[in-house]
Amino acid sequence: MHSSHPDTELVHQPAGYWIWAAAHAILDNIHATLATVGLTQPQWWILNQIADPDGTRTRQELTSLLHGYQNPGDRPIGEAVDILLALGWATETDSNALGLTPAGRRHFDRASKVMDQLREQRHAGIPDEEYVQTLKVLQRFTHNTGGHAWHH
Repeated sequence: MHSSHPDTELVHQPAGYWIWAAAHAILDNIHATLATVGLTQPQWWILNQIADPDGTRTRQELTSLLHGYQNPGDRPIGEAVDILLALGWATETDSNALGLTPAGRRHFDRASKVMDQLREQRHAGIPDEEYVQTLKVLQRFTHNTGGHAWHH
């Protein structure tokens, strides 16, 4: 792909616009692709966190861990947990530890494959060094504007 503007013009383009455009394109792509395997993004986050059979996460731990991914106005993580439980893709013990059912494992495996494909698609033609440099620039933008990135 080529740039939309020569470098001499691109240097004056608003970073906020391009960050917004990239974020919307990436999220729209993620949401549409996860929908093809019957998941929302919050449901994927949860399945991804409870997929490790050696690790246990409670509803409270998931809510605390995933709050940084959510946008203001998003439904609570607990609602996505409830949906996964109702679908029979997750189980919850008396001690509130969550785990995958066999059906949940199948959905997680399918979703994991499509998420890997999406990452490959997004990273096509972008060397790891360039990707890392881009993230470092975005981190500096965040720091320089007084923002706070959520660490995980």
